[in-house]
Amino acid sequence: MNERQHGEHGHVPVMAERMFDLLAPALTRTDSDGTGAVLVDGTLGAGGHTEYFLTRLPGLVVHAIDRDTSAIGIASERLAGFGDRVFFHHARYDEIDDVVARAGLSTVDGVLLDLGVSSMQLDRTDRGFAYSVDAPLDMRMNSDDDLTAADILNTYEHGALARVLSEYGEERFAGKIASAVLRERAIEPFTTSGRLVELLYATIPAATRRTGGHPAKRTFQALRIEVNHELDSLRGVIPASLDVLAVGGRLAVMSYQSLEDRIVKRDFAQAVRNTTPAGLPVDLPGTAARFALVTRGAEQADATEREANPRSAPVRIRAIERVAEDEGGTR
Repeated sequence: MNERQHGEHGHVPVMAERMFDLLAPALTRTDSDGTGAVLVDGTLGAGGHTEYFLTRLPGLVVHAIDRDTSAIGIASERLAGFGDRVFFHHARYDEIDDVVARAGLSTVDGVLLDLGVSSMQLDRTDRGFAYSVDAPLDMRMNSDDDLTAADILNTYEHGALARVLSEYGEERFAGKIASAVLRERAIEPFTTSGRLVELLYATIPAATRRTGGHPAKRTFQALRIEVNHELDSLRGVIPASLDVLAVGGRLAVMSYQSLEDRIVKRDFAQAVRNTTPAGLPVDLPGTAARFALVTRGAEQADATEREANPRSAPVRIRAIERVAEDEGGTR
């Protein structure tokens, strides 16, 4: 959910024009009663993508979701001029089906998911997401949640901590880092990111530090994912988003690390699969694919976008469209 610092409201969304190009074909309808298409922005953040879409499509209505109440507050101010064309929902994005139902809708025309931590959260040093500044080890996207990064470091057993670092951070030295954490927390519990960064510099071999990027990057990613159950939410949101799309509706997803993109790729592949046995001349009832890929593979930011907005460098974009109703005529 990455946006770069800019202007009065602080952030400009990554690859807004390309996301618009991918979703706009599904968002240009106007019903006979004058109402326009509906987009769900499942990752509102500072509201940059929602603002871009509302500005470009005067008939569009957006239902914006975020688990962070402070994000909703900031975005509400930014988007106040759009009045009743935007509605805000404090929820996780994998609750999209409940949000849509509570809004009195049966389907929507588009869903946008800009995954990961927003730069608004990264820039708030008190949230503890960034390893570049010393801050409390929090990392909660929803401050009402109980588990913090400090809790993980101070309470997880060696095996559980090593698993988190290895699975969610793809950290080669997960076991070694876990051992160092347990040794240090016996002396004094972890409370701030600076102490953790110092431990990582001391634990990860110098040769790896010289070639593998910042030594804290993978550990901080792993802790953030564990605190917020991000991959569990992602595994839920793709099927739920596909389920609420109308025929002709589109889902576009922006991923910033390989763990996210693999889940999106797998779920999209499943959605476009035709299950008619090979060799039959026609599709059997209920076996034809109900979705089609809009993008082929994962799109990346070009050099111009990367230069203008460095936070776009790791992004991977995939989009999919509903092309048929479910069996039984729904959607």
